[in-house]
Amino acid sequence: MAYQHLIARRDDGVERVTLNRAEVRNAFNDAMISELTAWAEATAADSRVRAVVISGAGPAFCAGADLNWMSQTIAYTESENVADAMDASRMFAAINQLPMPVVGRIHGAAIGGGAGLASVCDVVVAEEHATFGFTEVKLGLIPAVISPFVLAKIGRSAARELFLTGRLFSAQHALDIGLVHTVVGPEDLDAAVDAVVGELLAAGPEAAAAAKRLIADVWASRGAETTTLTATALAKRRVSAEGQEGLGAFLQKRKPGWSRT
Repeated sequence: MAYQHLIARRDDGVERVTLNRAEVRNAFNDAMISELTAWAEATAADSRVRAVVISGAGPAFCAGADLNWMSQTIAYTESENVADAMDASRMFAAINQLPMPVVGRIHGAAIGGGAGLASVCDVVVAEEHATFGFTEVKLGLIPAVISPFVLAKIGRSAARELFLTGRLFSAQHALDIGLVHTVVGPEDLDAAVDAVVGELLAAGPEAAAAAKRLIADVWASRGAETTTLTATALAKRRVSAEGQEGLGAFLQKRKPGWSRT
């Protein structure tokens, strides 16, 4: 599929998608939101994809919402604003629900929706000078659409401070609160992302998808149902062809069939 605002390429089972509106620091507009949703839905259905890397072209990862696009929404009715917000919500949900691991490569800035996009990545690698922020309150708005994903990532305590002040914060603080997992110098950013991808490709692809689903299922479960859920999930993996291959390879001191190294 051809995109206007994205660059997508496949590299030996790794889907690399780049936000490509560098002239506006990859800020979201309705067209890019639509393209990202379509890309995520197509990628989710492709069993050949083992991992995804999301990055941004130019000087920044994603600066949030495009000001020109936002200026159009001033004239929207409340119902039109609901429809507009629902489109954005579906985009974040589609990326969040990708069955394969998603790696965020963050440089420059990840502001508002850009920080929300980092929140739906499973592993986030940021360069040390990157800047983050949930700055919506500075505009008289709130980070509503991204809030379910951000809260799941950083928790309520960090969100209370950052949502209410709208202040910018560093990559190191993003690391401290769990939004980011690794911080490196700009010269080491690509190598750090590739190292994460290498670790992901060493995992069984079905197991990686099952582990990702397990996190969501356990998070949503309560009480005794969690015991049944986790026991059943493990049993299914043990009797699966991939689980049998992985255990057999371990016992026989050989690499499993899915290994790329």
